[in-house]
Amino acid sequence: MKKVPQITIAQAVAMVKSGDTLVCGGFGMTGYPVHLTNALAETDVNNLTYIGNNVGEPGLGGGRLIRNKQIAFAIGSFFTSNREAVDACLSGEIKFELLPQGTLSEALRAGGAGIGGFYTPTAAGTPLAQGKETRCINGTDMVFVEALNANVAFVRAWRADTTGNLQYRLTENNFNHAAATAADLVIAEVQEIVDAGEIDPNAVHTAGCYVDYVVQATTTETDLGSSASISGGAKKIDDTRMAMARAALAELNKGEIVNLGVGIPTLIADLITPEHGIVLHSENGMLGVGPAPVSGGAMDYPVNASKIPVTSLPGSSYFDSAESFAMIRGRHLDTAVLGALQVDISGNLANWAVPGKPLLGVGGAMDLATGAGRVIVTMTHCSKDGSSKVVEQCSLPLTARNVVSVLITDMAVFRITAAGMQLTQLMPGITLEEVEQRTPASFAVAL
Repeated sequence: MKKVPQITIAQAVAMVKSGDTLVCGGFGMTGYPVHLTNALAETDVNNLTYIGNNVGEPGLGGGRLIRNKQIAFAIGSFFTSNREAVDACLSGEIKFELLPQGTLSEALRAGGAGIGGFYTPTAAGTPLAQGKETRCINGTDMVFVEALNANVAFVRAWRADTTGNLQYRLTENNFNHAAATAADLVIAEVQEIVDAGEIDPNAVHTAGCYVDYVVQATTTETDLGSSASISGGAKKIDDTRMAMARAALAELNKGEIVNLGVGIPTLIADLITPEHGIVLHSENGMLGVGPAPVSGGAMDYPVNASKIPVTSLPGSSYFDSAESFAMIRGRHLDTAVLGALQVDISGNLANWAVPGKPLLGVGGAMDLATGAGRVIVTMTHCSKDGSSKVVEQCSLPLTARNVVSVLITDMAVFRITAAGMQLTQLMPGITLEEVEQRTPASFAVAL
C-alpha cells in the first residue's frame, strides 16, 4: 500500500500558485476545509478561480480570501450566506458563475470521472440556461453542462488513514468526495489520522487513490460559523406561518419522501410525528432528518440544507451531494415543499432572484423543482410593498416551468391544474373578497 505524506498546513498552502483553480468541499461551514483556506489567506497567492457550493462565511475560510481580494472568479451555488461575497460579485470586483447545486456537484463528479459534460433538465427554460446548448431528450428539455476540474482541491474529512483513505462524519461529506476526485492535487485536512487498516474498508468514503497529502487540523465550534450552535439558526415562528405549515403537512401522504425548502417549509418538520410516516430528505446528503435538537450544534449533530443542526431518525443514511441530487433528478423524491417569490397560474415558479437586488443564490431549488414528483409552495400572498406574489404570469427570473401543483399562502390554498388555478381553501380569518382584491391572477373558486 502507498503511504500518503502527512504535511503541515503551511506546506500545504505553499503548493497553491497564483492563477490556480481551487475547489473546496463543504456545505456552509460543515465539512469545510477552514484551516487550509484560512492559512491560504495569509499568503500572497491571488487571481484564484474558486469552485465551491459557497465561499465560506464573513471572516471564515473562503470569506478571508474574498476580503483579501485573492479570488478573481467564483463558481458556486449559494453565496448568500456570505454578504461580502455577494457584494464582491455585484460590484464587479470578482467575476462569478452561478450553478444550481445539483449541477455543480454533478459537474465535479463528471470532471473526476473523466466525462466531458452531461445533459440535465435542471435550469431548462431559465436565465441560467441562456447561452448553453439545450436539447429535447425523450420529450424533456435538457441543458448541456461542461464538467469541472481544478488544479488543487481542499477537502475536509473526519478521519484519514496513512494510505489516504477518507471517512466523513454525518453530513460532512456533502461536496467533499466530488471535489477530491476532480483536482490534479488533493489535500485533505482531517480531525484524526490513523494507521492503515483502522478504518473498516466498508466505511471508506473516498479511496486513497484520490488523495495526495493529509493535514491534521482540529475543528472547534469557532470554525463552524452559523452552524456552531442550534441558536444560530432560530426559526421565525408565528401563528400565520404555522397555519401555512399545517396546511402543507395536510397535503403530504404517509410514506412519502419529502424535501423541505428554507423558510416556512422548515416549520413542517416540527409538526411531523412518527404516525405521519414521512421521510425527510436534505439535499446536502441526508435521508431520515429528525426534529431540531434542544441544544448543541454541528459538532454534535448532522446539519440540514438550511445549515441548522438536526437529529437523525432510526434508519437514516448519509451520502454525498452528487448522490443526493441524483436521487432528486432520478425521480426518487415524492414531494418538495419550497418557498417562492412568485407563482403564476401555469404553475411557473420564481424563487431565486430579483433583478437589481442582491444575489440570492440558486441553491438546490431548481433541481428540486424539476426533479420532485410534486411541488408544493408556501409563501406570503403579498410582498412587503403590498404587491401580489400570486400572478397571471411570472415577471421574475424563473426557477422552473409548470411545476407547482399546490400553492399555500397566508390567505388561501390554490391548486394548479391543466384547467388553471383553483382556490380550494381560505386561511383562518380571511374572506374570499380579500383574496380577490389582492390577487391579480385569474382563478376559479372551488371551496
